[in-house]
Amino acid sequence: MRSKEMYELVDAIAPFSLSRAYCEAFGAYDNSGLLVDCGRDVKKALFSLDLSAAAVKRAKELGAELIVTHHPAIYAPLKSLTPEGAGANILAAAREGISVLSAHLNLDMAAGGIDESLMHGLGGEQALALYERLEGGAYGRVFEVEKTPLAAYAARVKETFCTERLVVYGDRPVKRVASFCGAGMDEKSVSFALQAGADTFVSSDPKHHLVAMATEGGMNVLLLTHYAAENYGFKRFFERVKEKTDIECAFFEDARLL
Repeated sequence: MRSKEMYELVDAIAPFSLSRAYCEAFGAYDNSGLLVDCGRDVKKALFSLDLSAAAVKRAKELGAELIVTHHPAIYAPLKSLTPEGAGANILAAAREGISVLSAHLNLDMAAGGIDESLMHGLGGEQALALYERLEGGAYGRVFEVEKTPLAAYAARVKETFCTERLVVYGDRPVKRVASFCGAGMDEKSVSFALQAGADTFVSSDPKHHLVAMATEGGMNVLLLTHYAAENYGFKRFFERVKEKTDIECAFFEDARLL
């Protein structure tokens, strides 16, 4: 398999056109795609949420020729590549002949992708309302779960997402949940959740005034680490890819970030 063939396999699951369409529709920025192509045959691939130094080291140990990430290995423009700079991990991968493929907003949006998987992990089965919607994908969901005391629901979330790092605000029973993968908490998403009747808001990486806005609106707020919230769905994406290819695929998880 060549790196471009893995690109096509990923594209069939989470079309890269979704990323482009999302950026055009909502004024966002992304850099998904085959970001480093060393031209080698791919016999082993490592899947990692981030292109971290630890992930590159693990890929080297496995003899992997490709790393597939969720977060783009190159995001902001790079002015230089040095062992100590922002592109250090890209340089390290390229030096080892390891190509890098990143599927970001397309995988967030795709059916069965990161955002939908977050809903499923939180106990939802079907979205009652969608925040941002495109043909073939959506981001941000409101759904219902069995009515549960907040403490019991939070304990279940920690168990499902394999984390002890969950910040909880509120005291209401949980029945209608709004979830947004990644750093999805802003004024518009909080307003959307309130208008949809959510009693609980789940996301990551918020600013203080947004938590205050949500709690003053009467919602519980549950904050997972960005890594835990997205690694859950990325692992399910890995399993889907693994089923569709004959090459050896491995998954790297950084427990420090869960």
